[in-house]
Amino acid sequence: MAKRPTILLVAIAGSIHATRWINQLEGLGWDLHLFPSLDWGTVHPEMRAVRVHQSVYGRRGPEVQVPQSGFNVGSHYLAWVLRRYLQLRHPAYRTWQLSRLIAKLKPDIIHSIEFQAAGYLVLEAKRQFGDRFPPWIASIWGSDISLFGRVAAHRARIEQILAECDYFGSECERDIGLARARGLRGAVLPVLPAGGGFDLEAARALRSPEPASRRRVIMVKGYQTWAGRAMVALRALARCAELLRGYQVVVYSPSDDVKLAAELLGVDHGIDVRVLPPALPHAEILGYHGRARVSIGLSIGDGPSVSMLEAMTMGSFPIQSDTSCACEWVVDGQSGLIVPPEDSEAVERALRAALTDDALVDRAMEANWAVVCDRLDQTTVRPRVVEMYERVLEKVRQR
Repeated sequence: MAKRPTILLVAIAGSIHATRWINQLEGLGWDLHLFPSLDWGTVHPEMRAVRVHQSVYGRRGPEVQVPQSGFNVGSHYLAWVLRRYLQLRHPAYRTWQLSRLIAKLKPDIIHSIEFQAAGYLVLEAKRQFGDRFPPWIASIWGSDISLFGRVAAHRARIEQILAECDYFGSECERDIGLARARGLRGAVLPVLPAGGGFDLEAARALRSPEPASRRRVIMVKGYQTWAGRAMVALRALARCAELLRGYQVVVYSPSDDVKLAAELLGVDHGIDVRVLPPALPHAEILGYHGRARVSIGLSIGDGPSVSMLEAMTMGSFPIQSDTSCACEWVVDGQSGLIVPPEDSEAVERALRAALTDDALVDRAMEANWAVVCDRLDQTTVRPRVVEMYERVLEKVRQR
């Protein structure tokens, strides 16, 4: 009997995007292992179909339904203390642990999902093996190359990954060109959504049957981070205050400064503003998009933003920053509006157009649903993901 393929995934174990990607591989009979690229001791509660290799962990709670290996100290607190000790006193310990795991498993494929944590870690481990290293798929997320490739502290390592990986995966065509310009030598894999496909039937059940023009919710992604620019969106909303009577502005995933600014937006301009609590179930976020006329997402670096894809799926008109491959999903001025992420006047003009042109948002609603049915349905995305791995495995067998 042929040995079943062993695939070692290196990814952020607590990430919903990594979780959705890995869960697509359930039921294929493959031997799947996950090495957390960030040693936080957490595993996303929806993770399935994989064995997680922790450095150290406490008692496994019932919310995590995957087997874990590593040093089980029986206490979450003690596990945290030991991880902090290792991080402070032995900063290269994760490279050593990953190298040991690779030597033990002898995986057919190593797949690093995301560059700045997983990719850099695999690159360091590869140096311990030289030519004996397994075939390596290096996938990127969001701004891994488009933003960090322009930053001196990251540029050299990004170029080393691109020179040494065997296969390169991305979420958008933009990043294939950027990778080649940075020295990519490996084979390019099909462009696929980083979090896999969407359950469109479940999404449809959460969508309001009303056309977008009759909806009275505006969704705002609340990230104000090294990349997120929620404050720009709030300033644009303030400039459109006279158009917002009868609307509710809903801010989700906000940082503390965005919470404060959103509250002041409501008080100072008489706008109905609701800030959603953290850790809201995903279905509730989708439900808000499904009742929204407009969804705004701004950042200085991203791939195809999941929140934009969710807005398109749920019938909300996307206003999205021009740093997120939005042009590969929407037609600017027809099925969405693409704006500079730090220009509140441009965002204001886009908002005014979306709030006053009923025909625009209704036509976009239909166009975007056709796009997601064609490109985002999990029943078509999952087979493409499986085929991608099978093609790489076939190349491995031919070696």
